[in-house]
Amino acid sequence: MQEKIKDIEKQALAAIEKAATAAALEEVRVKFLGKKSELMAVLKSLGTLSLEDRPQAGSLVNASKSIIETTIKEKMTALLQAEQAKKIEAEKIDVTLPGKGIRRGRIHPITQVMEEAKSIFLRLGYEIAEGPDIESDHYNFDGLNIPPHHPSRDMWSTLFVSDSVILRTHTSPVQVRVMEKRKPPLAIIAPGRVYRRDSDATHSPVFHQLEGFLVDKKVTFGDLKGTLTEFLRQMFGQNKKVRFRPSFFPFTEPSAEVDVECVMCSGRGCRLCKETGWLEILGSGMIDPNVFKAVGYDAEKHGGFAFGMGIERIAMLKYGIDDIRLFFENDIRFLEQF
Repeated sequence: MQEKIKDIEKQALAAIEKAATAAALEEVRVKFLGKKSELMAVLKSLGTLSLEDRPQAGSLVNASKSIIETTIKEKMTALLQAEQAKKIEAEKIDVTLPGKGIRRGRIHPITQVMEEAKSIFLRLGYEIAEGPDIESDHYNFDGLNIPPHHPSRDMWSTLFVSDSVILRTHTSPVQVRVMEKRKPPLAIIAPGRVYRRDSDATHSPVFHQLEGFLVDKKVTFGDLKGTLTEFLRQMFGQNKKVRFRPSFFPFTEPSAEVDVECVMCSGRGCRLCKETGWLEILGSGMIDPNVFKAVGYDAEKHGGFAFGMGIERIAMLKYGIDDIRLFFENDIRFLEQF
């Protein structure tokens, strides 16, 4: 019995010495100290010995077990220290080396133009309001004096979710929602995404628009002209000329298209402006009395104007971009220019 215990101890110490990793050492521990190990088998067999031999045999087993456990613990400490030192050496950083440059992101040109447009109107005393992208037919059309089957609905290539629910074709529904809840005076801009069934070099099925409107007493077309002229000069330059042309929109009367002097040729005429010297930039007009009637405003007491502009259109003119799809392709070479 004594020789067997010493032989097990000798084998265990030799295996511990050979273990090169913490994982290998754990296998040694299980082999020699686990529940199914030879040493545990000897311990369980002590009951078969005579009463005189049991104390000595038990003492030998416990002594060998203690030696093996202590040796494993010391070897494990040494292995872990060696592994840590190796890891530190591998991950060591030479602080004298130059740092790695970080590529900074840039704000998307559409976001830049949107933020610039909003800041101009905020300085003019407007406040921002928002509405849902998924809109009811009532707010998108009916409340803006565009009843069902009206020919003017053809001006918007609408994307329908159901018969009465659509993806909003403009941010003008925000005008109706705000006027339903608040009374004049109001000076609001409504920026956001809009959706139309259209896609080519100058149109996108998803684009951004900024709607604005002002309602108060004694509002005139001159107020509209002054506001938009100031906005366009702040956006494109103080020396840019602006003109208003008669047009038609169901929710404004009278209505006007607004042009700005061509940003490429400064009014001399070029391919971009089709030799006219002017670029169409936004639509506007005095709010139609029927819109006021729909929200419970007294058109005899109050007047107002509204306008709407495509942010991509402004960005294309501001930066000289000839294809709207470039804004959405996310080509880093294109975006890095802004």
